[in-house]
Amino acid sequence: MAAYLLDTSALVKLYHGESGSAFVEGLFRDSSASLLITPLTLVEFESAIALKVRTGSLQPAAADMARRGLRADLARRRLSLDPRHDLGLCASAHSLMRRFGVTEGLRTLDALQLAAALTLCSSGRISAFLTADKRLCRISALAGCPAMNPESPDLIAPR
Repeated sequence: MAAYLLDTSALVKLYHGESGSAFVEGLFRDSSASLLITPLTLVEFESAIALKVRTGSLQPAAADMARRGLRADLARRRLSLDPRHDLGLCASAHSLMRRFGVTEGLRTLDALQLAAALTLCSSGRISAFLTADKRLCRISALAGCPAMNPESPDLIAPR
């Protein structure tokens, strides 16, 4: 069974049609795939939806529908919330920032998402980190976790 940790850039594609949405929707429809998100993703999802409303790419009613859809998918357990976003992950994120912050431009929230992905990958709970952020895909592979971008879904293997 394939399992994926979705960061916010991939998750939003389930609730707002854009480049890469068809790929993420295909994973979502595949009942053998396990899709996980972190608590941080819930916060970032609200931020992404708010930005889309502010910039006019999403109407307020559609934003409410996206929020309801996410809540329903969590309630039906089609998406699973991984609760391990704790101090250990913060320490791992700190280490990732020191390693990739300057050389690769890793950002704070991306470091937290990547720390969760690395933890889940090393324990065998996911097979890949799904993110629409090309930079984060590259850094994930450099850090040792396979990554996929739903906008061009070739697996980027660790180096």
